[in-house]
Amino acid sequence: MLRSYLRLALFALGLLVGVQVPGFIDDYGKRVEAHRLESEQGLKGFRETARRFFKDDLQALVAHYRVSDDPVMRSDARSVGDLVERARFLEREQRAMRGAWYAQVWHLATAADGELLEETYQAYRYQVLLAPQAIAWGIACALLLAWLIEGGLLMLAWVFGAGQDSRARQRHWR
Repeated sequence: MLRSYLRLALFALGLLVGVQVPGFIDDYGKRVEAHRLESEQGLKGFRETARRFFKDDLQALVAHYRVSDDPVMRSDARSVGDLVERARFLEREQRAMRGAWYAQVWHLATAADGELLEETYQAYRYQVLLAPQAIAWGIACALLLAWLIEGGLLMLAWVFGAGQDSRARQRHWR
């Protein structure tokens, strides 16, 4: 009986953890979008200058700043270049978060920006979504967690001989 309750508790824990996945993915995507919009706002004036003088090529604008005779412009070339690179990075990150759900999960697990992940985690508030995605994630995580832990415990019990009587052990070792 205790084993059944432990299974249920383990299943419930897995379910509650699993329903968090879609919410976290959504929050990360929203954070990326917010940073991207802020980045675009910061580049707005530079984009206008690049449009007017460099045929919309921000890299040409940065290159012009780097070779300028004006030391202030040369100094600002690095800052503008950093802004351009950040905007490109955030655009790539946003494209990754527009993909299929499995691509989003893979991206978060393997290639997501650590700083954005940390920001998302710090601001994340646990929630129980009743959306089909969240329910599917919850059930999948619950089953996987229950299966892994129970399988691991049964494996340990088998290795250490729990559940076998002495006659079965003697027959087995003959």
